[in-house]
Amino acid sequence: MCGIVGAVAQRDVVDILVEGLRRLEYRGYDSAGVAVVNAAGELTRLRRLGKVKELADAVALTPTPGGTGIAHTRWATHGEPSERNAHPHVSSNIIVVHNGIIENHNPLRDALKAKGYIFTSDTDTEVIAHLVEEELKSAGSLLAAVQKSVKQLHGAYGTVLLDKTDSSRVVVARSGSPLVIGLGIGENFIASDQLALLPVTRRFIFLEEGDVAEITRHSVSIFDKDGNAIEREVHESTVSYDAGDKGQYRHFMLKEIYEQPHAINNTLEGRLNDDSVLDETFGNGAAELFKQVKHVQIVACGTSYHSGMVARYWLESLGGISCNVEIASEFRYRKSFVQPNSLLVSISQSGETADTLAALRLAKEAGYVGSLTICNVAGSSLVRESDLAFMTRAGAEIGVASTKAFTTQLVGLAMLTLAIGKYNGLSAAAQKDMVAALKSLPAKLEETLQLAGDIENLAEEFADKQHSLFLGRGDQYPIAMEGALKLKEISYIHAEAYAAGELKHGPLALIDAEMPIIVVAPNNELLEKLQSNVEEVRARGGILYVFADIDAHFKSDATQRVVNVPHVHPLIAPIIYTIPLQLLSYYVAIIKGTDVDQPRNLAKSVTVE
Repeated sequence: MCGIVGAVAQRDVVDILVEGLRRLEYRGYDSAGVAVVNAAGELTRLRRLGKVKELADAVALTPTPGGTGIAHTRWATHGEPSERNAHPHVSSNIIVVHNGIIENHNPLRDALKAKGYIFTSDTDTEVIAHLVEEELKSAGSLLAAVQKSVKQLHGAYGTVLLDKTDSSRVVVARSGSPLVIGLGIGENFIASDQLALLPVTRRFIFLEEGDVAEITRHSVSIFDKDGNAIEREVHESTVSYDAGDKGQYRHFMLKEIYEQPHAINNTLEGRLNDDSVLDETFGNGAAELFKQVKHVQIVACGTSYHSGMVARYWLESLGGISCNVEIASEFRYRKSFVQPNSLLVSISQSGETADTLAALRLAKEAGYVGSLTICNVAGSSLVRESDLAFMTRAGAEIGVASTKAFTTQLVGLAMLTLAIGKYNGLSAAAQKDMVAALKSLPAKLEETLQLAGDIENLAEEFADKQHSLFLGRGDQYPIAMEGALKLKEISYIHAEAYAAGELKHGPLALIDAEMPIIVVAPNNELLEKLQSNVEEVRARGGILYVFADIDAHFKSDATQRVVNVPHVHPLIAPIIYTIPLQLLSYYVAIIKGTDVDQPRNLAKSVTVE
């Protein structure tokens, strides 16, 4: 959510800034803006409600010269989406963009108003501009003013500021919201995500918590939270970016659904031998840590939470250890008991999810034997701050509704189950069987994607629906939850998921011919129980949509639509059954006419609480 791009260069930078914002559109936003200062101290600021294209069109009509500038996409927290609330914000000579939330903005606003400052927006961000303007009166430099100001801010922020009277530099500060510095030749850059800067540099410095940095064309000076000058490591990025091209696909989401066989092949590559998972896959020292682990605590949010719920079934039934899974925003605000020899596992596509990151930091003080993150973004905060990291290698995921990030997380968690299980009684024969199943995944996914035509036809029956239920049992229950989340995210149909055995405890009251019931039905030990649950629905006039193993003997009739799914090994069944639900959600959203890639009110990377 929200995106920041900044530059200090000799050339005009407005096109670099706008292109950077375009590359951050996946994060979700409601308005966009840019501010550029030229060598004469002349400021050009443009802000637009809506898409980056609206801002780009305005830039095309407005001369915007200057080598120093900042740009922003805003996801509203304080104040409605509007041009007046869009960033950058200005206080006299100070211009600011900001990601995050300033929790004490109200008392700061009152104090600044008392000193005569006039607020022109409803945002918490504007207090930063006025506060820095006030501190600059005595601080002597923009850097010193920012250092004094951030000590007064409570909350999360990644912020970039410039003074139009000195276009030679920008100052940035990071606390809880990521910022990365891009290093060029005779020019330097700043962004909230390295993807924004890949056209201009491959060399990056990731700022740490509490860092404040001053950036000029030829230098980067970084100071820690105590004001001490400090060096941060320079990283050479190998990240590829193809988000600007949907190829043959109508939407990024559909493209990313079809990329899953390739993405999972990348996840597996070089990490398996013939009969086991390589411990080094998870980082140096993984084997020594896994030998100690007797309990796993998983923390995650949204889709990543669902992948963690699947992993609980795997870790307990196959890995031989206990496992708890908790929503990170709940975990961080309650007093929890740490089981002996517990491993903290965080899961996040972006590696910057605020609640998950806070949970990791809390856990470091709580007595866990170690921490591991399952993540898609190298250099992200979760990766840098965890003891071990498993990179999913899903590639850039632009659609807000997660697809390939979810399935690659599941693959990583299945591999973690094998890696821990071999120290807790998982037999060599079972490991070999599971490795073979994982290696079969890309081909099985390709086969499952061939169901798209049938699912597209089935989706037409959802055109006038407003509510739906998803059912699953065992490790398919979290897959039902993920399917419900996808449908509500992009089609805006209210969807709930239940463990099928819970139908009789309330949800049966909802069943009628207007409530579609979506069922995932692999041929496993719970199939007969699930079939009984399906009959409970049929007896009450419900219309069923069943994604069933080809050998499960479900038949289509007047009240039941059946899509046959290839028979697969039980380990990979949750991954396979995810695909039809993704396709169903996509095609229903097309029929509903919603914005598939950027659904209303949602953001890709949630960096606030």
